[in-house]
Amino acid sequence: MEPAGYPKSTLNAVNRYRNRGRYTFEDVYPIFDSAPVIHISFNDPSNYEARSYPYILPMFGCTGSYNQDLAERAIYLHGYISSKFFRKSDESKDHKGLSICVSATLLDGLVLALTPNHHSCNYRSAIAYGYAHLVTDEGERSYAMELITNNILPGRWANTRIPPTKAELAATGIVRVDIEAAIWTGVIPSWTHWGTPVAAPTDRMDGVPGYIGNWIREVNEKSEEYAFGAAKPV
Repeated sequence: MEPAGYPKSTLNAVNRYRNRGRYTFEDVYPIFDSAPVIHISFNDPSNYEARSYPYILPMFGCTGSYNQDLAERAIYLHGYISSKFFRKSDESKDHKGLSICVSATLLDGLVLALTPNHHSCNYRSAIAYGYAHLVTDEGERSYAMELITNNILPGRWANTRIPPTKAELAATGIVRVDIEAAIWTGVIPSWTHWGTPVAAPTDRMDGVPGYIGNWIREVNEKSEEYAFGAAKPV
């Protein structure tokens, strides 16, 4: 049975390094939940001077499901209610919501090469395309605020001054992004790792023989080196 995920389409399909693109929920959601900051991008057609430029904003957010359908989640974003993004999410004439793109990236390592053009990095990233809605239901707002706070640091919500005051709640905006398409890209090296030998009950030696320990160390080092070498973008 194929794992659940987003359909591959012209919107989210990876064209270069196609083997590095994944579309399952289990690949996409952890990136948004692990990135310290995620970025959202949207257009404002009503602003004549800025209509040729998309807006991009760093925000706190994570994935969640208020209705407990954890198989497919939305992205919840937290910010100041008077900001342009929250106003546009509320004013959107499209019944689907404000069209936006959400991006998150985790840097796993730098790839340093002999030539400048071969320098790169190993990373994991997720991009979601969807529609943003201002959340007005108080139950969902409370759920999202606690979710985002605990995603920043697990258990933090219970260790703050709660509940928030009426003024704090009035100044805080929560937006839910219903995801239409999403993709994960990146490289995660993997290799076989030989563990510490476990002596049999009949063993009469103290410790592990040197030749066995040396073999394990050498094989592990070579396997790890090969895995990271293979992960380097070409």
